[in-house]
Amino acid sequence: MSQSTINGIFVPNIVPYDSKGRIDEDELRHIIRWVGDKGVTGFYPNGSMGEFIRLSVEERRTVVRIVSEEAKGRPILAGAAEANIELVLEMCNYCADLGCRAVSITGPYYYKLTQESIEAYFRELAAKSPIDIVVYNIPVFANEISLPVLERLAMDCPRIVGTKDTSKDMGRFQQTLHTIKRQRPDFSVLIGWEELLCTGLFMGADGGTLSSAGVVPEVVMSLYQNARAGNWDKAKQIQFELLDLFSLMVNAPNFPEGFRTGYELRGFKAGNARFPLSSAEQGVIAEMRAKLACVLAGCGFEEAAGECRVADRSAPMNVEAIVQAVLKNIQAR
Repeated sequence: MSQSTINGIFVPNIVPYDSKGRIDEDELRHIIRWVGDKGVTGFYPNGSMGEFIRLSVEERRTVVRIVSEEAKGRPILAGAAEANIELVLEMCNYCADLGCRAVSITGPYYYKLTQESIEAYFRELAAKSPIDIVVYNIPVFANEISLPVLERLAMDCPRIVGTKDTSKDMGRFQQTLHTIKRQRPDFSVLIGWEELLCTGLFMGADGGTLSSAGVVPEVVMSLYQNARAGNWDKAKQIQFELLDLFSLMVNAPNFPEGFRTGYELRGFKAGNARFPLSSAEQGVIAEMRAKLACVLAGCGFEEAAGECRVADRSAPMNVEAIVQAVLKNIQAR
């Protein structure tokens, strides 16, 4: 039923919009081709970065189809977190027909559910899905999937082939490797948080699905490749460089606006997001953009240099200080 273990770096791409707020299909194709040419392992459409919750069902299908057409054979781990089992299975069938490697499904969202209900939910999906499933634990946006539940699902359900963990809990991540991976070596354990990438790989992670890989695929792939080669000093050096980039983008207001800004600084047209920014937030984003441009330029990405407006590029990037300073200036006007 299942294929080989899912491993490597998968890119959760943004969805660019045109002037009328529609999906900019040409720019999306441009992004996928560009990221693919940078050597990433595969793609992760319809994740949090792709704002799947703000897209219609038909738009979500369009995104997966376009990514599939431009992936050039790279594996696709497609988001299929819909509102109920019937809709999830419809997306599973759609992704299977497109030839995706697997689907990624979060715990149910909005309503708070018991772990018993969550386990029953995934067991039913595993019994009926035509495509492999990666269980996506992201407690900030959806019901957390407890480790005991995940272990039982991994042991009992061949169709469930891995997990992506974005809990930011390194203790939980290590316990997942310790309790599940050693019992089922083919079970894929992916990290979903950039700050833990190097540590996760050191402890035995199979890879990651990382938002920064869409903005700086060169950096993330270099970290991954050095870690895989056992060049841990180099991997740690790159990890610290990645922290500045990631911190600026992830702490910007109205996630994933910071990452959309990163794409723009790399030369893409992101368009306006489908959720408004207040005037104060726009000021914070503008200040963050200038800082981010300097960090990118310092990493050798010259296309961002023109927007760098920081006198001392070596100064620490204190995101909270940036936000507070900009808000203070705005409130004083």
